[in-house]
Amino acid sequence: MRNVGTVTRRELTAQFYSPIAYVVIAIFLVVSGIFFLTSDFRPGAESSVRALFGGYMPLILVFMLPMLTMRVLSEEFRSGTIETLMTAPVNDVDVVLGKFFGSLLFFGLMLVTTLIYPVLVAMYGPLDLGMAVCSYLGMALVGALFIAVGVFFSACTSNQVIAVVCSFVLLAIFTFLAEYLGSTTEGTLRVVLQQLAVMSHYQDFTRGLIDTNHVVYFVTTTGVFLFLAIKVLEFRRWR
Repeated sequence: MRNVGTVTRRELTAQFYSPIAYVVIAIFLVVSGIFFLTSDFRPGAESSVRALFGGYMPLILVFMLPMLTMRVLSEEFRSGTIETLMTAPVNDVDVVLGKFFGSLLFFGLMLVTTLIYPVLVAMYGPLDLGMAVCSYLGMALVGALFIAVGVFFSACTSNQVIAVVCSFVLLAIFTFLAEYLGSTTEGTLRVVLQQLAVMSHYQDFTRGLIDTNHVVYFVTTTGVFLFLAIKVLEFRRWR
């Protein structure tokens, strides 16, 4: 794990030196601020951040996180620095997990900037703190899954544009299309689509509910995409 920590610090530092990361943060703050002002922070609205976190935040993250992760491995392959990075004692698992945790920590800093929203709501009414905490836990799990998908596609290609487009398409399918199709079908197919849909597992968090089934879904799917990223990295190294 010491090597994972080393790669994590390297990746987190690289994020702070990347202009793309600051563009992502700026867009994230502007868009989430607009949605907050027009949904939760308006006269007559309930004293919560349910509308922002429950409805708009997954949509924002589907667009933002692929941009954050598109360079994590693609840039290493494009520039040739992957050869230096992969020297012993760092292995494929260390690299993928380090890239993942570095991006996840940066995403955590992005979430910290949104704490102003529940604070503003609390200034004008009784904030449901439990619901807010559960919502942040849900966003952290969603972010981890989205970042794992981004790391996987970044491992698949040295072209950052292809990596971000593929990540966005797959995340949009799992987040929105699967939920929509699940609501319009019947029988076994409906059950399967609802189990695959990210929103089906995320919405309970925004209601203040923590279901272990939802936690297992996010942890498992995140692990699957990280495992696939490791295998892709191994294949690209030895082909």
